Amino acid sequence: MSAATATTRRVVLALAALMYMGISVAFVLFERPGLGLGNFFYIPVCLVALVSDEVMGALAGIAATSLYAAAVVLAPAVPSAQALTAATAIRLVTFTVVGALMGFYASRNRRLVDRLRDLAGRDFVTGCGNARTFDEELAKRCAAGTPFALVLADADRLNAINQAHGHAAGNAALKRIGEVLSHHAEPGDVIARIGGDEFALLTTLAPEQIAALQARTNRILVSEELSATFGVTFYPDDGQTTSELFHKADDRLFAAKLIRQNRATVVALADRAS
Repeated sequence: MSAATATTRRVVLALAALMYMGISVAFVLFERPGLGLGNFFYIPVCLVALVSDEVMGALAGIAATSLYAAAVVLAPAVPSAQALTAATAIRLVTFTVVGALMGFYASRNRRLVDRLRDLAGRDFVTGCGNARTFDEELAKRCAAGTPFALVLADADRLNAINQAHGHAAGNAALKRIGEVLSHHAEPGDVIARIGGDEFALLTTLAPEQIAALQARTNRILVSEELSATFGVTFYPDDGQTTSELFHKADDRLFAAKLIRQNRATVVALADRAS
């Protein structure tokens, strides 16, 4: 539950509590036979149910009935005998059922919204976060001012895999790279696929730990004829804005790609010469 949601919940519950008290006082002071001020108890019952679940909604209905019965006893213009009648029992049933039903549908709706929000922030191929998730988290970390690292990882030879084996094989390769990165990342790290063959990792790992992560990742991937090239920047040493960090990491990734390609070309020429 986010801080904003928790604050809203506390405000609504406090408002419901005030309404319980206000309706009870108004009932004692102004209720007359046939006026029906007790019906206003539906409002705080619904408020409690909207920010909780079916159990709390039912309890809110029971509390409303109890306050209604107590107000009947205290109201001078209402016979006290009406506190425990069939009408009160009916109120108990209706208050409780309304609270439970509204709480059930409200909690169910929140779960569905949370699920949709989670899916909206995930890449459908790899299951990692998507570019939207990455942008939000990168901006949040820059605003927080706490040191972190931005690691870009580019899948090597993805076009060759797509051309030779089809896009299904390319998607499987991307998913595997995302799985390996996720496995070696820290619990609080954020991993997202931000482009066709590019991943981003936001982490608090130290430089030597990031180098070890890169080596472990490629050591695992090479056995599956896959690999990735990395570019790394550190906040705040390499930049203090999202664009500075990303562009510098992208430049380093591009440089690493060139170095790897040149090395492969040299090796190929040497093999051909021998």
